[in-house]
Amino acid sequence: PDVEKHTQNKTAVYCGVDPTARSLHLGNLVTFMGLLHFHITGHQAIALIGSATGTIGDPSGRQSERVPLSQEAIDDNSSNITQQIHRFFENGSAYAKRRGWLSKETEQSTPKVLNNIEWFKSMSAMEFIGDVGRYARVTQMLARESVKARLDTEHGISFTEFAYQLLQAYDYWYLYHNHSCRIQLGGSDQWGNITAGIDMIHKKKPNSTTLHVPASQDDQETRRLEDRAFGVTIPLLLNSKGEKFGKSAGNAVWIDETMTTLFDFYQFFVKTADEDVERYLPLFTLLSPEDINSLMHEHKQNPEKRIAQHKLADEVTELVHGLESVSKAKTATKVLFGGDLQEIGADNIIQAFAHDNQRLRAAKRDQVLDVGLDAIAVLAGATRSKSETQKLIKSGGVYLNNVKVTDPRVKLQSTDLLNDKLCVLRVGKSSYHILHVE
Repeated sequence: PDVEKHTQNKTAVYCGVDPTARSLHLGNLVTFMGLLHFHITGHQAIALIGSATGTIGDPSGRQSERVPLSQEAIDDNSSNITQQIHRFFENGSAYAKRRGWLSKETEQSTPKVLNNIEWFKSMSAMEFIGDVGRYARVTQMLARESVKARLDTEHGISFTEFAYQLLQAYDYWYLYHNHSCRIQLGGSDQWGNITAGIDMIHKKKPNSTTLHVPASQDDQETRRLEDRAFGVTIPLLLNSKGEKFGKSAGNAVWIDETMTTLFDFYQFFVKTADEDVERYLPLFTLLSPEDINSLMHEHKQNPEKRIAQHKLADEVTELVHGLESVSKAKTATKVLFGGDLQEIGADNIIQAFAHDNQRLRAAKRDQVLDVGLDAIAVLAGATRSKSETQKLIKSGGVYLNNVKVTDPRVKLQSTDLLNDKLCVLRVGKSSYHILHVE
């Protein structure tokens, strides 16, 4: 009830991410969706990049210590993720507006993207121990689930990772006093780190004068709520088998198009199991409960059509990558499922695969025209050698523009190029390779 009453007034809310990879992934997106909800209802959203904490690594949910990253890698990752977050809020706000969540009356604060290196870079070890460590109790630190789980392993936990919770606690303390932040969002595995921050806020006073307490009883109640800090956790993203998504799990779906292509991002949601799609719709979209119930009712009438999955894929792709990316993902889907290439058009295909370095390659005209298809396949990355291509052609496993190739000696002609600039090779049932002839 306190949280509900508190959030009727506008406040600042933050969630953080350590730059341990070049990109955010779907596991991060669940928490950032929570931040987007606060943002579109007029609260001040703060995304915190942990360049300082990223040098240590959060022990939560891990059985062993992270391999330290170089400062160069952390800086590069921080820069990439900062740009991604700005794009996410830009796309998310546009998505929310199209869904009727935003009106002219809704006042929005510009989301802040901060980096905790700003306040840690000038703090010495002695200052940290004396000013932050003073307010921590080892018994409470040992009781944190992330620490207890590691103490039971053969690797144990280093002092560095043991102290991680103090750095995150200080982050919350700093944002509370310098950015009026009253709520921290995080995954359910962050509960210990979040409560450590709340403890820090209650124990460690700011270095400024004490806050004025209003005279009236109502104002005192308002002040009491405004002075409190809250933590909100969101369940980790799991599939119906209880498997976690993320970098450490090895099955991350990245937000960066160069790491997870638009087609693969879109298809991840299209291939979502029926057991998962109903859970994912409220997590990853701004569809109303009524719309989701109606969609699921329609889906269950003909589950083989995967109506709910396609709607989920459309919504999340638009939210993360923008409205135009939905049509690009659908174009890529048509190409890679044997659609009419002439009808799709070369320019649309090139745009759809613009960041897909595995499927789209460029070549000069003199490299491909009147050149054997066995060599073209190697150039396109479809096969490893001309002899391999010839064997596949003889066995009926090579297609040019969706037409089976029967002669291993055939050469590529200008008439084989779609709109005089592109051809599509398929090896086997589903290995597509696109050659853009410049």
